[in-house]
Amino acid sequence: MPTFTLTKILYKEQPRLRIHFNYNKETELSIRQIPGARWSRTLNSWHLPDTAESATMIRQLTGNDQKIQIPVQGSASSWQQPIRLTVTEKNLILKMPKNEADIQFVKSIRYSSWNKSTYSWMIPKYGNNLERVRQHFEGRLTEINVPAKGPAEKPAGVPGQKEITGRKLPEKTLDQIERFRQWMRHRRYADSTIKSYTETLSVLLRYILPKAPAEMKVDDMVNFVNQYIIPNKYSYSFQNQVINSAKLFFREILKGKLEVEQFDRPRPEHKLPNVLSRQEVKAILDACGNIKHKSMLSLIYACGLRRSELLQLKPTDVDSKRHLLIIRNSKGKKDRVVPISDKIIEMLRNYYQAYRPSTWLFEGQGEKSMYSETSLGKVLDNACEKAKIAKPVTLHWLRHSYATHLLESGTDLRYIQELLGHKSSKTTEIYTHVSEKSLHKIISPFDSL
Repeated sequence: MPTFTLTKILYKEQPRLRIHFNYNKETELSIRQIPGARWSRTLNSWHLPDTAESATMIRQLTGNDQKIQIPVQGSASSWQQPIRLTVTEKNLILKMPKNEADIQFVKSIRYSSWNKSTYSWMIPKYGNNLERVRQHFEGRLTEINVPAKGPAEKPAGVPGQKEITGRKLPEKTLDQIERFRQWMRHRRYADSTIKSYTETLSVLLRYILPKAPAEMKVDDMVNFVNQYIIPNKYSYSFQNQVINSAKLFFREILKGKLEVEQFDRPRPEHKLPNVLSRQEVKAILDACGNIKHKSMLSLIYACGLRRSELLQLKPTDVDSKRHLLIIRNSKGKKDRVVPISDKIIEMLRNYYQAYRPSTWLFEGQGEKSMYSETSLGKVLDNACEKAKIAKPVTLHWLRHSYATHLLESGTDLRYIQELLGHKSSKTTEIYTHVSEKSLHKIISPFDSL
């Protein structure tokens, strides 16, 4: 006879009995017949209504007419206690009575952690995490919202994004922006560059209103940085984009007397690339059960591709006879070729036989549609979750890891520059700062004491 262990839980505000048993197919089929029996992926077990009828049917399965003792996971009164959720700028802080179903739910959220000092769960506030928590706990939540520090610390009189975008530009200025867009399209700028340049330029021109663009001075740019970008905590890259778009606009469209070279850029940041170990990369790739998903992530790492480069690949770009992958029209309007191994070629053949792509090497749901960037990011997130890698990995980390692992294997830096498609060798040299091979050669003076 099978052995059962029952645990009282609260599942979606309903008292339930979680059931553990030595698995066999016949027993599972019997449990399915119990009214209200449900399988939970979160709990990884079956659970039943907490009723006398459920207990009777379990006794019949065991052949035991004696009363079954049910261990209690949290008292019924504790289930009625409110759960306190504190919402901060970056985290969701959850204090709740001990209940196995609730704990399993919180653990299912990526990057959640238990804080021993405060006896609370810490959940990152990103994506739909807040909505998931609200839906799971529903009426049991007592929610406390902590106002973000950023807006409270903003000096009086600093315009926000809504205030800037609410200002209407004159028709003449809108025509000039459109001429700017057409000029960039004529010069074959990338669509993403055209979009970012016109948007950032519009913000700047709305800020200087009621001044017309032709009346702008260098001091207006200084004020824009000091009174809008810095107080609103916009990034270095945003400030650089504003300066790039303004220089191009005033030089090519207005052709005025404004000395655009006097627009000062922010001091450059020097951030190191994020790199995964070989073991972490292998764990991520092995966690992909779908051949299509595994092929996409494997190709990014195996060839050091950017996200856009992978999505724009076509089946004809794989030259299996020459063991080359042709990357066309990548960043900077450049083509390049990278070597691919027999292992990758074999994987791509298996993928091709299963999916038969026509236009793009990796196609989306629609016929002949390109695979979406968002879906590709979710593929990586799911693989990291299955591989139990808690780092906030992005697709570009795989490209960084490819370059660093090549350097550690002894590949010349000049070849890595060509493989990555870097215009300047200085861009590639940053990987020397994170290479284990070079760092391990350094002996700390502490070791000689």
